[in-house]
Amino acid sequence: MFLLIGEYYMKKKLVIRIILALLIMITLVVTSSATSKELTKSYNSTGDEDLDPLVDVEVTVEIQKIRSLEKFEYPNLWIEKIDWFSDPDFYVKVFINDEEFVSDIWHNTKYVYDPQFAPTLNVPDEEEFVDIKIQLWDWNSYGDRLCDISSDYENRTDSCDIELIYTIKTGHWRGDDSASVEYMFGDPSGYGRLNGCDDNSFNQRDKDCELWFNIYQNDFDNDTIPYWTEVNAFGTDPEVDNRGEDADNDSVPIEWENKWGHSFGHWEEEHEWFYDPFRWENHSALDPDEDGLNNVEEYLTSQWGSDPFRKDIFVELDQMEPSPDGVESMLPEGAKELLYTAFDRYNMVYHIDDGCMGGGEMLPFDELTDRDELQDYYYNEYFLHGDQDNWRRGVFRYGIVVYDAGYPGYNFRRGAYQISSSYVNEKAVPNTQKRRDIAYASVYMHECGHTLDIWNPGVDDDQSKNPSQPNWWKWGPYKSCMNYRYVYRLVDYSDGSRGKNDFPDWYTLDFTAFQGGGWW
Repeated sequence: MFLLIGEYYMKKKLVIRIILALLIMITLVVTSSATSKELTKSYNSTGDEDLDPLVDVEVTVEIQKIRSLEKFEYPNLWIEKIDWFSDPDFYVKVFINDEEFVSDIWHNTKYVYDPQFAPTLNVPDEEEFVDIKIQLWDWNSYGDRLCDISSDYENRTDSCDIELIYTIKTGHWRGDDSASVEYMFGDPSGYGRLNGCDDNSFNQRDKDCELWFNIYQNDFDNDTIPYWTEVNAFGTDPEVDNRGEDADNDSVPIEWENKWGHSFGHWEEEHEWFYDPFRWENHSALDPDEDGLNNVEEYLTSQWGSDPFRKDIFVELDQMEPSPDGVESMLPEGAKELLYTAFDRYNMVYHIDDGCMGGGEMLPFDELTDRDELQDYYYNEYFLHGDQDNWRRGVFRYGIVVYDAGYPGYNFRRGAYQISSSYVNEKAVPNTQKRRDIAYASVYMHECGHTLDIWNPGVDDDQSKNPSQPNWWKWGPYKSCMNYRYVYRLVDYSDGSRGKNDFPDWYTLDFTAFQGGGWW
């Protein structure tokens, strides 16, 4: 009897929860529709309307970057590889309306930064939708293999590629990659970025890779806003380049709000802009991905690949000139790649400004750099350049490499840290390039971790450096470069999956901690 009554109330409670959930969803739909009503356009696919009478529409799929997401772990020497005995031999297949385009093969490389592959197809001007498929392959003499760039959890060949629908009305796409409000429903890798780790295959040999791309169409005025959007949604002149215009004076121009503020709405035939280029929004207070960068800062860094709906970390890297006997104080290129990969796997894009973003200066050689000198580098000489209101202060962390600052590494203020080459080189044993890459990346990631507020009990414990010390075994499950047991040997934070005395670094990062100013 009591069991029946209990079952009744459980079912009743479940029904009530379902009804409440439906009411909440309906409220969100109505609210979203109301706020975007001004820029919502419905259409019927009649198939007889020229969607851009100024040009003959051509759609281009531009492949921008390819990276293997191999995971290095030392000294266990477990390395996730796409090929066992060499680096991958990547090539890309792109299908536009079922027409196939195949790239050249990039032999024996984990990273392709200038693919120069951008197939273009003339498409019907009267049909809004264009079908797109992207595949990444590894060439092998014994048979090519499809690499994983998808978030699909199914264990099938077709779960590795990407299928999209592009609209020539607005120049946006949806499907296995999406932007804007849809990031809330499972596309954490970002718009125009694909990540094979999104299917939770972090610790499996699953040929995981990331691929950056863009899809666009030709446009008479070259302002990236298609004819149909200009005429039917924005009311701007499709023959005038509107880039840089900010009609609503909210510090974000029309082309940025068009790209990142668009949504396909609740029905396929709708287009919405929740960021309206003609209605003021407080972008300086909007940070939808909670990475510490507001939308104005996301716009300022968009030239370097930031995404307002995916976490970005920017670090200015200044480095020191060689010592008189030729010892370099430089973060090796291989170390940078290891850092990129570690964060990429968790959809946190790590941007290093080594001279490509307005910073990245060379410091004069100094045999011993004290804290006062480091502060001067930060405030006056190389980072803020004496401007306390420099916009980079709340956007970039400052991580420099010097010859000797008294310790292998430390944070000398919130958001600023150093590592010393004289110490790191000693720990790179055996003295090979791969070991130096791992040692430098590990220490750099450790110090950056403090700017992300990693300070749990297993961090920086002086009694865990070697097996003779009492806490070596205690913190053994905490496999993180924040643990002195693994620093110099591991380029990773822990995910907290190993039970007692492990900590979920990756899932507790505070991206705003470095903006507090002052000392730790």
